[in-house]
Amino acid sequence: MRILKQDFKNGEVSIRADTLDDLWYLNSIIEKGDLISGATERKVKLNEEGKSAKKNFYVEIKVEKTEYGKGSNELRINGLITQGPEDIPKGIHQVIEVREGTDIKIRKEGWLAYQKEKIKEASENKRLNILVAVFDREEALFALLKRYGYEIILEIQGDVQKKADVAKKDNKFFADIADNLKELSERHSIHKIILASPAFWKEYVLKLIKDKGLSSKIVQATCSSVGKNGIEEVLKRDEVKTALLEDRMSQEFKLVEQLLAEVAKEGLAAYGKKEATEAVNSGNIKFLLVTDSFIRKNREEGNFSEVDNLLKNTEKNGGEIRIISSEHEGGRRLDGLGGIGAILRYKNY
Repeated sequence: MRILKQDFKNGEVSIRADTLDDLWYLNSIIEKGDLISGATERKVKLNEEGKSAKKNFYVEIKVEKTEYGKGSNELRINGLITQGPEDIPKGIHQVIEVREGTDIKIRKEGWLAYQKEKIKEASENKRLNILVAVFDREEALFALLKRYGYEIILEIQGDVQKKADVAKKDNKFFADIADNLKELSERHSIHKIILASPAFWKEYVLKLIKDKGLSSKIVQATCSSVGKNGIEEVLKRDEVKTALLEDRMSQEFKLVEQLLAEVAKEGLAAYGKKEATEAVNSGNIKFLLVTDSFIRKNREEGNFSEVDNLLKNTEKNGGEIRIISSEHEGGRRLDGLGGIGAILRYKNY
C-alpha cells in the first residue's frame, strides 16, 4: 500500500492499493459512516430515446458496507453519494471497487490507534515471502503465507500404487517437490521455506536440493498430516514461530493461545462482548482481541457503534487492540469464544 497523502489531524488519508493483501487491510479499516472518494463507473442516459453508456466518474460516498472475501480480487465499498458531478444525484447508492492499482481517499471523524498502525504496517510493504511445503509420499501442498492467512498455490500427487516400483516412484515424486521448491522460490522471491512432513520424508527432499542458496532458506518442521490441517499444525510449531517471529499471523496465534490458556485456568481472561465490555470499563485491559468477522458482523447488524466505543475506551484506558483474522485457526478459535476476548492486567474477583 502506498500512502499518497496523510493528514490524520483532519481525518484524511489517500492511498493506492498495490497488492491483494492491501484489500484485506482496507476491509478491516473502512467502517460504516466513513467517507470514501474514488473513481467509479456508472451507467448514464445519453438521449431521450433511452440509449445509455457506462462512464467513469469521481465521487465521494458515505459507507454503508464493504464486501470482500478471501480469494477475491476486489474490495467493493457500498454507500450513498455525498459529492460528485452535477449530473449524478446526491443520496443515491453507488459502489466504489478497489483493485490493485486503485487510488482512494478515506475520511474518518477520528482514526483509532490500531487503524493508524494497520495503515503504517501495510504501507511498509513488508511482503512475508514465506513458502510452506507440507508433504508425504502421496501428496504435497505448497502455500504462500499472507497477512490474512495463507494461499495454497500448488498441489501435486505422488503415485505409490505398485509396490515393486515404490522406491523409484518415491524418488521421482521427491525430485518433483525439490524442483517445485526451486521454481516457486524464484518466482515469488521467497526468503524462507518451511519444509514439513510426517516422519523422515523431508530428509529425502533435502538430499535432492543441490542449490546451496535454496537449502539455506529452509526451516524444517514435522507434521502429523498433510493438507490444510498440516499447514495449520506447522504454523504453530516452535521452530516455525521462531522463523516467523516478525510475522503478524504468528503474533496473532500467540496472543490467541495466551488468551485460551488463561481461559482454561480461569485466569487473566475475559471473553464475549459482555465480559469484554466490563473489563474495558474497569480499565483492566492489557490486550483486546477482536476478529475481523466479529467487526464485519456487527457492522452488518447495525451494532458497530457499540464495538467502536469499546475500541475507543480500550485505547483511552491504555489497552492495546489486536484485530485477528478469521482466515486462520487462531481467528476461528477466537470466533468460537464470540469473536472477542481480553487478556487482563489483573484478575477480577
